Amino acid sequence: MSRMYRGPQKMLLCVDDSRAILDYERQLFEESGYIVVTVESARRGLRLATSFAFDAVLLDYHMPEMNGHDLASEIRRLRPGTFVVMVSGSEIPEETSRLVDAVVPKDEAGRRLLPTVDRLCGLLPT
Repeated sequence: MSRMYRGPQKMLLCVDDSRAILDYERQLFEESGYIVVTVESARRGLRLATSFAFDAVLLDYHMPEMNGHDLASEIRRLRPGTFVVMVSGSEIPEETSRLVDAVVPKDEAGRRLLPTVDRLCGLLPT
């Protein structure tokens, strides 16, 4: 799937403890014109998210070291302009849903993840 060039490329950070999920997200978004950085550690993800200006960060909720809520909270505090999308295979607390810009269930990622991120990054009408 490709799309027409619409200006500067958008840069995404994907944080998940599953290499398979990260490989899927990288392929999906790179084929759509995004620059994608992936990391399997929440703590490394936090360092990257606060050191570089990503357009959006995709997070898993259940990760060792630090869960997605804590990671999203720190990103919000340190980089308030960065869009945060929670991608989870299970229910997440309402508090977490309110903290992030979007929640996409992993079982719906194939049809909902790309349009959700495109919309947040201004590539699709809201």
